[in-house]
Amino acid sequence: MSDLQISLIAIGFVVIGGVVFFNWMQQRRYQRGTEDAFKHKYKDVLLEPDKSTSKEERIEPQFGKEMSKDLQVEPSVEAKKPTGIDRPDLEPLAATTELTKPVKVYSNGVIDYVVSIQSDTPIATTTDLAEMLQRKFDFGKPVRWFGQRDVGEFWEEITIEANSESDYTSLKACLQLTDRSGPVSEVSLSEFRDTVRNFAENINVVADTPDIQEAHSQAVLLDQFCAEVDVMIGINIISKDGGAFTGTKIRALAEASGFKLEGGGGVFSFREANDTVKFTLNNYESTPFLPDNIRTLTTNGITLLLDVPRITNGERVFDQMTHLSRIFATTLGGVMVDDNRVPLSDSGIEKIKQKLSGIQSIMKSRDFPAGSEIAMRLFV
Repeated sequence: MSDLQISLIAIGFVVIGGVVFFNWMQQRRYQRGTEDAFKHKYKDVLLEPDKSTSKEERIEPQFGKEMSKDLQVEPSVEAKKPTGIDRPDLEPLAATTELTKPVKVYSNGVIDYVVSIQSDTPIATTTDLAEMLQRKFDFGKPVRWFGQRDVGEFWEEITIEANSESDYTSLKACLQLTDRSGPVSEVSLSEFRDTVRNFAENINVVADTPDIQEAHSQAVLLDQFCAEVDVMIGINIISKDGGAFTGTKIRALAEASGFKLEGGGGVFSFREANDTVKFTLNNYESTPFLPDNIRTLTTNGITLLLDVPRITNGERVFDQMTHLSRIFATTLGGVMVDDNRVPLSDSGIEKIKQKLSGIQSIMKSRDFPAGSEIAMRLFV
């Protein structure tokens, strides 16, 4: 074997040894890294008990007021009435007085799932009923309680604030079937029924609980009808030359016209004498109108918005909103347009007014007059 061959073999052994040593060093380094990473003990959040709430502390959910549906100015006013909603089987309640809450809103069970509790003797409900009143937001939709002290007397709404120690011979627990967020779920209906039934058992009376599936079907039909008439009508005012409107000028004009900028709502509200909102003045862009930003704000347009199901005398209110829109357009140097930025002519405004009238006529025919207490409960 020559000296060259021996040298090459030696070099090969050195290279192989170097590779083996390098791999061993890498393995040791990764092993130490792994041991360091796992030497600390971390809590498993999936196995740890939930400490956000305790059994003694219940957090009631809050109701949001944003609408869940995209509302269009072009409603279908020829929509057919849903069937199966009317429920005349529940007896009408006595008329109300100034000292009691109106009760016609649930007298025929159209918009509420009503559990009736009756007794021949006064029901001692002070403690148990107070606990039930605390759970008015626990079932996905608003819950209201009504009581009757004796047969033939007035029904009155029972609230936490107005709950007296007087005993009732009859009670009604009412879970609203739908609102703008959709119909009540069958699960929530069942939970509500069982809760009221347990309450009745605790006070040694019997609760009359309507069928859950029938009530849920009724809720779905009612929600479908509400969706057909749930429309907001807006008139946009944008700059003629592509310029911007200043917040200070908008506020001055709005307040001179009777609008008020309200708290954190981000809009100017125009209210009735009874404090009901007729329509609002909104920023055409996404930035809300707030007291802190109104001085420095600029925008390409504004929108006057009318909530059709919540307004009585819709045609009159629409005329008033249209009149103010023209004043704003003239003063700000803008033009009235629809949502597609197409200028609104007198004939176009008249067509919108006719559709508004059609929607409110449909609501009236279904015994849900626009702006009534029923409508204010449904469209929230």
